[in-house]
Amino acid sequence: MSYSKQRYFSEIKGGLMNSLGLSNEYMVPRLEKIVLNCTSSEAAHDGKVLQAIMSEMTVIAAQKPVITKARKSIAGFKLREGANLGIKVTLRRDRMYEFVDRLVYVALPRIRDFRGLSSRGFDGNGNYSMGIREHIIFPEVDYDKIDKIKGFDITICTTTKNNKMALELLKAFKFPFTN
Repeated sequence: MSYSKQRYFSEIKGGLMNSLGLSNEYMVPRLEKIVLNCTSSEAAHDGKVLQAIMSEMTVIAAQKPVITKARKSIAGFKLREGANLGIKVTLRRDRMYEFVDRLVYVALPRIRDFRGLSSRGFDGNGNYSMGIREHIIFPEVDYDKIDKIKGFDITICTTTKNNKMALELLKAFKFPFTN
């Protein structure tokens, strides 16, 4: 069992129940899923770029990604409907908690000039989104095999519909928010 999952059931759940004034333990917010998304304009024209992104994201997420395709053609971007644009990975259960451990305790402290996460990344429904500019902050990625540094998006979905409760949940998981 991962450290974050163990902490959630032993400490965080009870602490949130008291601090948020909830009477039922099923009302306590929890993590539902984490979605990693990486898109590249070069991937539509070059299959090798997409394969490189897929192999690196497989190592980061410890799960095989799914290829995302263009929904419609856009002539200005030289994009055709059905062209491969990028990849996405949805993490749930144990892999999700293991990713939270690696993100909070290993990857985020390795970001150059990191001052914390902004609390403006919430969408109004209790979900938090953030962007990573360099995927090499994860220690699983072999720096010698990288041809180009890529960024990706991380969306953390919670069971609550309230930004305040979701912020308290992520703070309890030790996400380093600035304000």
